[in-house]
Amino acid sequence: MKKMLALMTCLSLMLSLPLLAAPQTVRFEAMKKQLAGTPVGDIRAGSTIKLPLITWGGDIATILANGDARKTRQGSIFAKAGLSFELVREDVFANQVKSYMRGESPYLRGTLGMINMASELLAADPRTKPVVVYQLTWSAGGDALAVNSKIRTAADLKGKTIGVQAYGPHVYYMSRLLADAGLSLKDVKLKWYPDLTGTDNTPMAAMQTGEVDAAFAITPDAMLLTSGGTVGTGAEGSVRGARILLSTRTANRVISDVYVVRSDYFKQHRKQVEAFVGGLMQGAEELRELAASKGSSGYKKTFTTSAELLLDSSLALADAEGLYGDCQFVEWKGNTDFFANPNYPRSLEQLSSEIQTSLIGLGLLNGRVNLAQAGWDYNLFKQKLRFTDRSESPRFDSSQVTSVIARKQQQGTLQEGELFSFEIFFEPNQNTFAVDLYQSAFDKVIQFSATYGGALITVEGNSDPLGYLRKKKSGESSIVLGRVKQAAKNLSLSRAMAVRDNITHYAGQKGITLDPSQFAVVGHGISKPRNGVCGQDPCPPKTEKEWRDNMRVEFRILQVEAESSVFNPL
Repeated sequence: MKKMLALMTCLSLMLSLPLLAAPQTVRFEAMKKQLAGTPVGDIRAGSTIKLPLITWGGDIATILANGDARKTRQGSIFAKAGLSFELVREDVFANQVKSYMRGESPYLRGTLGMINMASELLAADPRTKPVVVYQLTWSAGGDALAVNSKIRTAADLKGKTIGVQAYGPHVYYMSRLLADAGLSLKDVKLKWYPDLTGTDNTPMAAMQTGEVDAAFAITPDAMLLTSGGTVGTGAEGSVRGARILLSTRTANRVISDVYVVRSDYFKQHRKQVEAFVGGLMQGAEELRELAASKGSSGYKKTFTTSAELLLDSSLALADAEGLYGDCQFVEWKGNTDFFANPNYPRSLEQLSSEIQTSLIGLGLLNGRVNLAQAGWDYNLFKQKLRFTDRSESPRFDSSQVTSVIARKQQQGTLQEGELFSFEIFFEPNQNTFAVDLYQSAFDKVIQFSATYGGALITVEGNSDPLGYLRKKKSGESSIVLGRVKQAAKNLSLSRAMAVRDNITHYAGQKGITLDPSQFAVVGHGISKPRNGVCGQDPCPPKTEKEWRDNMRVEFRILQVEAESSVFNPL
C-alpha cells in the first residue's frame, strides 16, 4: 500500500510539472516553390531607400555609416556620399525576398547560403537577378553545432538526427561539415525548424526535448545547451552530456554575410550602389577604431543604437558587443580577395559552387545558377580608406602549440578534439613528396586550412616497424633497439616536415599564403602501427597491405578552442 501511495505521489508530481512541447517542424522546400506567385514589381520611386538589416554584428558598421540612426543622419558617411536610407531589420529571409521582388527594396541582406537558396527564384525575372556587391563579414564565433554525449567526432553524426533552421544561415554549414567528414545527406536524418532562436520551435528546443541528437544554433543557445560551453549538466536548460563539437570560431570561413542588389536597380543606379559599398568599407574602418576606444562617447552611441535597432532594446549593450565579437569584418582586403582573386580558396565563385552543390543535394535548387558580381575597381575604394594593407597576425601561439601537441602525444590523446582526419601513403625509403603524386591531398589540406582557420592541423608521420621487429627477433640489445626506435621517429618527423613544406610551397605557387602557426608536425615513428600493438611492441604485419599501411602521413584537423593558451581569436 505504501509503495502504491508513493507511486501515486510521484505521478502526481510529474503531472504537475510543465512539460516541454515538441517543437514544430516545417517542410523545407525550394524557395521557388515556397514563394511562387509573389509578384515582381518595379523599384518604388523615392529618395529614401529601405535597406534591410539582420541581427548580426556585421550590421553595426552599416548602422554607424548611417549616422547611428534608423534614417540617414546628416553628416554621416552615407549622407556625405549622397545616399539616404531607412534601416529595416528583417530576420525572416522569406519576408526580405518578398519585399525585394515586389520592389519595396532593391537590396537583400543575408548569408551567401541564404542568397543562393533564393537564386533560382530571383533569376527567373531579369529585373530581380541578384548582383552580389559586398561582403561584410565572416562568422568567427557566432554559430555552433551542439551534440549529445554519443557524438565525439564529425564522423559520429552518421545515423544521427540533426536539427537545423529551414532557410537559415546554417544549411550550408551543416552540408559542408558532413561532406568534410566523408558523409552524405543520406547518412543523417534532418529535421527542419522555422525559427533560429527565441521561440519553442528552434533546433535548440528540439535538442532540449530529445528530438534531435545535434543542433545547429547561434552560439548563445549552444552555450546554454552545454552549460556555458563545457559539458551539459542537465540543469537550467542544458542537455546532460552535451558539448559544442564545432563553432565558427574554428570554422571561420564557412558563413559569409553579403549584400546583393536587384539587377535592374544596379544598371540604373550603379554609382549609388558603388557609393553604398564605399560607405560600408569606411563604416567598417571607423567601427574598428571605435572598438579600440571602448568607453568613448562615440563607442557608446554606436553600440547603444545598434542594440536598439538589432535587439529592440538600447539596454542590450553587452549583447550588441557580443554580436560584434562574433564576426570578422573583411573590409577592403577581404572584398578584393572574395570577388577579384581567382586563387582565393574561399572566393565568391568557390563558395557559391560548394553551397549550390549542397542545395541541389537537398532538392532546393534544380541546377546551377550563376550569381553575378559588381566587378568593382577596388583601387577606387582604396583611395578613401586608410587600412587597406592590414595583414592578419598568426592565429596560434607556436610555442604553446608545441607544448600542447607534445603533451597530447605523450598521453596518447591527439585524437581528442578531432574534427576530421585523412592520410597519404609512401613507398619504402621514400623521403620526397612530389605535388604530381599528392596534389589532391595537398588541395584538401589547403581547403581545410582556409575553411577551418581556427583549427590546428597536425601532420603526423608514421614508420614501418618491420626493421625494428627483425632486429629484436635476432636478439639485438635494448640499446640498439632504442636507437632503431629513435631513428624511426626522426625519419617519420622529417617526412612529416617534408610534406608540410611541400604543401606550403605548392600553396605559394597558387598565390595562397598559409599560416605556418596553424600546422604542427609530429613524428610517431613506430609507436602507432596500423595493425596494433602486441604487448609493448608493434604487432608484426601479416600481409603486404598491413606492412604498407604503416608507411603513412596522417592529417588531423583539431578543434583547440578549449586550449585558450594556444588559440588567438581573430
